[in-house]
Parts: sequence; structure tokens; C-alpha cells
Amino acid sequence: MIEESSEPLPQPQPVERKRSAAQPRILQNTLAVAILVATLFTAWTPAGIFSNGFGDQLAVLLTAQPDTVIIAGTPRPNIRIGIVSGHWGNDSGAVCPNGTTEADVNLKIATLTQQKLTALGFETDLLEEFDTRLKGYQATALVSIHNDSCDYVNDQATGFKVAAAMSTRDANLASRLASCLRDRYQRMTGLPMHNSVTNDMTLYHAFDEISSDTTAAIIETGFLNLDYQILTEKPDEISTGIVNGILCYINNENIAPAP
Repeated sequence: MIEESSEPLPQPQPVERKRSAAQPRILQNTLAVAILVATLFTAWTPAGIFSNGFGDQLAVLLTAQPDTVIIAGTPRPNIRIGIVSGHWGNDSGAVCPNGTTEADVNLKIATLTQQKLTALGFETDLLEEFDTRLKGYQATALVSIHNDSCDYVNDQATGFKVAAAMSTRDANLASRLASCLRDRYQRMTGLPMHNSVTNDMTLYHAFDEISSDTTAAIIETGFLNLDYQILTEKPDEISTGIVNGILCYINNENIAPAP
């Protein structure tokens, strides 16, 4: 027989739960695995499954971002652009009654274009009509600048023309460069687009000389008769229209559908 004690029995003390040091490590490992799976899924998912570039956005979110942020629309390093000044170093081109030559007008516009692109940070080459550097020339874009006749043709002989280099490896890129030039040049100058593109433009000799990887186009910025005033008195405006077209192509900007 057990004798009952009059003293109260000791009460159990609460047990202090110690957090395992492994718990934060497990959480970190789980998060790392989740990021890895999401990254691999993004990389291997066929294009088109995610709309509106969601896969690309997800990849960016899961990728450590650099301290330096490149602002959209600013030039990126190692982008080379070629500007051909039509007839320069070869002949005068069209000659107007007052002695103005197409070669001189082209060179003024081409020089301003080259200077503006260089100021934006691009590596820009100013090239002669038959420049030796054109052989195998490699660049992100090449634009040849010309002008049309000094002679009066009719009242409709006004405006600019643009033709893409279809001999390039990617004709779609050439077409886009031409479309960008049409859109931005017309917006800047207000000149109409003239539809009389000739074989001299579509079969322009430099298109066959440069590298097939170089996207190229040719622009006749106006007629040296009815458009004489804007071409000779506002070359800054003319060159800005060309620069804006090149920037439109390089920055993949939106353009209005070409007529």
C-alpha cells in the first residue's frame, strides 16, 4: 500500500522548442530549386506558348540585373553604320543650271548624317561612291544618299524615294530599314514619297559589294528642281530625317504600314 503524500506533486515544465539550424537552409535550397526549374522551363519552352513575351519577362525577373541599366532608345556599343555619299569621289551626278551639283548636295547631307550618328555614340563611316571599303563591308546598316534630277519633269516630280537591298541575306530586315526611312523621313521633312523607284536604285552597285550580312538601303532625298530649296537650305532637317529612320530600324521602333 502506497502512502499518499500531503505535498503537491511537481508540475511539468514547458519544453522550449529549439529551431533547427537546418530550417533556413532547407528554405534556401527549396527557393534555389524553384528558380532553377523556372529558368530551365523558360529556356526550353517553345516560342508561342507564352503570349506578350511573358517567358522573356520571367527570365529577366529570375536573372540578376547589372548595376548599369541601358535606357531604351540609346545606342548600344559596337554598332557600325555606313553612310555612302552618292557620286562623291567619282563624278558630279546631276548638274543644275546654277552650277549646284548633286554630289555636293549629297555630301553635305551625308556629312551631317554621319556627324549626328557619331554624336549619338555609333561607329559611323562616311563612304565615297566607289569606296574601296565597300568590298565585303560589314555593318548593322548602310544607307546610300542620292538626289534626283535638276531638270523640270512635271509638277509631280517632287518628293523622295527609298529602295531596299534585296540581295542581302535577310530581305525582311532590308525591307524594314527601307520602311523606317520612308516613315521617319516623311514625318521630318513633310516631303511626299515618289513611287518612281528605278533599276539604278534596286540594282545599286554597292548592294552587291557589301557583305550579305549588312542590311542596306538607298534614299533619293528629293528632286533638285521642285525640292531644291529644302535640299539646299535645310540639309540639317534632311539629315535628321535619315538619322531618325536609321534609329527606327536599330531600336526596332513602330512604323506606320507602308502604302
